Amino acid sequence: MERYKFIPLLGRIMLGAPFAMSGLSKLAAYAATVGYIKAMGLPVPPLAYLVSIVIELGGGLLLLSGYRVRPVSVVMALFCLVTAAFFHHNFADQNQMIHFLKNVMMAGGLLQIAYFGAGAYSLDQFFGRFGARLASASAN
Repeated sequence: MERYKFIPLLGRIMLGAPFAMSGLSKLAAYAATVGYIKAMGLPVPPLAYLVSIVIELGGGLLLLSGYRVRPVSVVMALFCLVTAAFFHHNFADQNQMIHFLKNVMMAGGLLQIAYFGAGAYSLDQFFGRFGARLASASAN
């Protein structure tokens, strides 16, 4: 399995990059995004906008770097499920059904990361090893 230790990195890239890109696109479209959130009936659209930026851009970048991925993945999975329920609930529209299922699948992938961790090529792994070296060095 040693030769496949790059796979968690690939998975984090495939999940994190679209989130980061979505967060960046929202930064460039404040009025349109807040208008869409308002049209869906969510309370306090500017706050929802800020929360979505933090989760999508911040969470995406943390996934890409492999830093604190377990708690970040849980938050992002919940975000996916909430956005599926609020924004993609019209199952009579096949496109909305596809987006709903896409969000559920992303939540599933994020929960896998929450359980299994960031993998070998990550800041979590680096700091874990670094912390273990510090602990053993100070014990001597």
